[in-house]
Amino acid sequence: MDDRSARPGRTWIKNPLAILAQNAGGGIVVEGTRIVERVASGGQPSAPVGSVFDASRHVVIPGLVNTHHHFFQTLTRAHPVAINKPLFPWLQALYTVWDKMNPEAFRLATRLAYTELLLSGCTTAGDHHYLFPKGLERSVDIQVEEAGHVGIRAFVTRGSMSLSVKDGGLSPECLTQDDDTILQDSERVLRLFHDPKPGAMVQIGLAPCSPFNVTKRLMRESAAMADAHDCRLHTHLGETLDEDRYCLEMFGQRPVDYLEEVGWMTNRVWLAHGIHFNDAEVARLGKAGVGVCHCPTSNMTLASGQCRTCELEAAGSPVGLGVDGSASNDSSNLIEGVRHALMINRLTYGAEAVTHLDALRWATEGSAACLGRSDIGRIEEGREADLALFTLDELRFSGAHDPLAALVLCGAYRADRVMVAGQWRVIDGQPIGIETGQLREAHTRLAHSLFGTA
Repeated sequence: MDDRSARPGRTWIKNPLAILAQNAGGGIVVEGTRIVERVASGGQPSAPVGSVFDASRHVVIPGLVNTHHHFFQTLTRAHPVAINKPLFPWLQALYTVWDKMNPEAFRLATRLAYTELLLSGCTTAGDHHYLFPKGLERSVDIQVEEAGHVGIRAFVTRGSMSLSVKDGGLSPECLTQDDDTILQDSERVLRLFHDPKPGAMVQIGLAPCSPFNVTKRLMRESAAMADAHDCRLHTHLGETLDEDRYCLEMFGQRPVDYLEEVGWMTNRVWLAHGIHFNDAEVARLGKAGVGVCHCPTSNMTLASGQCRTCELEAAGSPVGLGVDGSASNDSSNLIEGVRHALMINRLTYGAEAVTHLDALRWATEGSAACLGRSDIGRIEEGREADLALFTLDELRFSGAHDPLAALVLCGAYRADRVMVAGQWRVIDGQPIGIETGQLREAHTRLAHSLFGTA
C-alpha cells in the first residue's frame, strides 16, 4: 500500500478477533462518521488508509442503542425507601424523594448516566425524563449539553406528568406541569434540538409518562405535534397488572385500547416494558408497527413480569432493549442488560429458542428500529461508525471458544474501546475528557446530601 496516497480521514479497524458483521473478517474501514467498507478475511482495503487500528484482541459489535432510561434516578440507587417494592409502591415512595431534584444534581446524574452507558458499549443513549419540579424546566437543554460533553449520540424524550394525586394520578403536584406548559416546552425543544436527518447526534421525542400520569388531551396533542415535527413518541405501557386495573377503573378500557383511542397506534411509537399484552393486543401492536423496549433487569427487580419479545417480534413490532431507570435497575450498563435479556427470555421460551445473537440484535438494530433510525445498529457500508470493542482478557472469559457468544454468556461488563460517529470516545477502558473518579465523588456527595435518609 502506497503511504503517499493514503487518506488521513480513513481508518482501518483491522483483523478483529471476531466481528458481528457478514464478510468483515479482515475488519472495516471508517471514513468521516461512517463505515465505508467491510474487508474480507485476509484481504486489504480497496483504497489507501491514513491509519490502522490493530483489533486482533477485540470483539467488535455495533454500538449498543439504549431505548429507555431515567438518568435522574442514578442519584437514588438502592434507596432504602424503595427497596423490595413493586412498581406502584416503589414510585409512591420515591416521589417523596425526587421532589428535591435541582439543576446541579440533574446535570451530574445525566453526565454519570451517559458515561456509564458509554463505558458499557452504548453509543446511542435514550432517556425518558418526566420529572419537572420547580427550577428544572430546562432539563432537556441540560441533557443535550451533556451529551455533547460526553460525545455520545443522544435520543432525549421530553417526558411529562400532568395528573397529580388530586387528579387521580400517583405523583405529588409539585412534580407535575399543566398540559399547556408541557406542550409549549415540547414545541420549544423540538425546534431547538431535534435533527431528523441521518447521522443526527441529537434527536428529540415526546414522552408523556404513562396512562396514570397524564391526560388524554396531552396524549392526543403530543401525537399531532410528533406528526408535524417528524419525531417519535414514547410512553410506559403494559408494565404491571396494577396499570391494567388502573386503566379499567379510570377509563373503562385496557392500556392498548387507551393507546388506540389517543391516536398512538402507529409506527411512530415505541413503548417501554410492554409486558401485559394478550394475544389479540400483541397482534394489533405488531400490525401497527408499534415498537417495544424490553427492560429485563428492571422487570426482574420490580417483579413486573416477562415481556413477550418473541411474539411481539413475530407480529411485526420492533423489539429493542433498555436499562431503565437506575433506581429500578441500579446499573446503567447495557451489555449487562443484553445478558439479562438472554437469560430471562430463555427461561420464558426455552434454551434453544433465544440465542446470544438475538439478544445482541435487540440491543442494536432492534433498538435502532424502535427509534426510527436506519443509520445505526449494524456494521455495514453507509451506516454510522458507532462501534463497541471488547477484549476477552479477564478470567471470566478464559477458555471461551466463541468470542461473540462469550461476550454475552461470560458476562462482558466494560468496553475497551468505543467509537461514536467515527471518533474514539473510550480508549483503554477510559472515557475521553472525563475524570471518572471526580465525577463519582461529586455525584455521590450530592446523592447523599440531597436524597439521603436521616
